[in-house]
Amino acid sequence: MEVILKKDVENLGYRDEMVDVKPGYARNYLIPRGLAVFATVSQKKILEETVRQRAHKEEKIQKEANDMAEKLAKETIKIGAKVGENGKIFGSVNTIQLADALKEMGHSIDRKNIAIKNEPIKEVGTYEAEVTLHKDIKQTVKFEVIGE
Repeated sequence: MEVILKKDVENLGYRDEMVDVKPGYARNYLIPRGLAVFATVSQKKILEETVRQRAHKEEKIQKEANDMAEKLAKETIKIGAKVGENGKIFGSVNTIQLADALKEMGHSIDRKNIAIKNEPIKEVGTYEAEVTLHKDIKQTVKFEVIGE
């Protein structure tokens, strides 16, 4: 069954994308939650017009995401954490602290678009995270956890 996504759905597709799903998944999950609509002839025409109008805006957004990716590749983010005697952190560092550190540097990135590799982080050191800036643009960011 073909449906048109109204919002980004993880592991399925992005907004205004036509995807093929099982009928039960569409009727019982996607459509009642407002994540998708049935791909009728009229909805397909509306989708084509929306995509045509958005193409110019999308190009500008993608250029900005590329610029931000270049800036993030050059920078190392420092995150302070309370540390015990042997270098262990009280608690752990997660995407919330990373998003806050990026915000302080002038990059507004939602924490949902950040995936920390080798999570959870419970020791001082240098780590990597993958930041999704656009549906086609992902950047690996290096960050360092330092003791306070």
